[in-house]
Amino acid sequence: MFRRKNTSSHNQEDEDLHHQAKIKELKDAIGPLSGRNSRFCTDACFRRYMVARNWNVNKAKKMLEETLEWRSSYKPEEIRWPEIAIESETGKAYKANFHDRQGRTVLILRPAMQNTTGKENQIRQLVYLLENAILNLPQGQEQMSWLIDFTGWSMANSVPIRTAHETSYILQNHYPERLAVSFMYNPPRIFEAFWKVVKHFLDPKTFEKVKFVYPNKNDSVEVMKSYFDEENLPKEFGGKAILKYNHEEFSKLMIEDDLKAASFWGFDYKDS
Repeated sequence: MFRRKNTSSHNQEDEDLHHQAKIKELKDAIGPLSGRNSRFCTDACFRRYMVARNWNVNKAKKMLEETLEWRSSYKPEEIRWPEIAIESETGKAYKANFHDRQGRTVLILRPAMQNTTGKENQIRQLVYLLENAILNLPQGQEQMSWLIDFTGWSMANSVPIRTAHETSYILQNHYPERLAVSFMYNPPRIFEAFWKVVKHFLDPKTFEKVKFVYPNKNDSVEVMKSYFDEENLPKEFGGKAILKYNHEEFSKLMIEDDLKAASFWGFDYKDS
């Protein structure tokens, strides 16, 4: 017994050393960084990109360089609440006021509450929420959870396939290993046709994180409850808490977070 335990411990140590060496190799390959890039590329960031590309340095380097180029032009850290507030007026997407059992930030999405048709601003809202969720992750936590409520959803309020494709690309390629789990709650049968197309946009790692939950199927409900405290989980998702989105109150919190984001990234909010 002890011999096996020691062997396992040594194997883990060897694997950790191997990964550290790989991360250093990626750092060296990327080269010196400055400004916001140096703020973005933490050790944890390098690790996420390595994990996303199965510890292949060349592939991780290409992926990270593409992200840095995207961030340089898209400037996700400079998106401010007033720019995308209209997208959240109905409560179709927002950061929850509770965490999952692992202390991860939770995003709630309600596709049936879609209230706009502009693809660009819809994507900017999601990027803003991703950046905000990351900003509010507890120390040592790198991932977030999604709760997607499909109650009332129909093809009439679904996003175009092209938008779904672009959204999944941004999530997977510019925010790798940020998603811990995504629960698709109460999807109607008609969603299956939409899903058959969208699932082809997902890489295997992301696909495995998507869980379907049906209120009348106890096994799927129990899986979700293993991730969330029932006292925090809203009734709409099978829990006991009251879910009430207040746009005015949420806006106040986001404006406060905009100031925090400006401080984190090192620029003046008034000039951004």
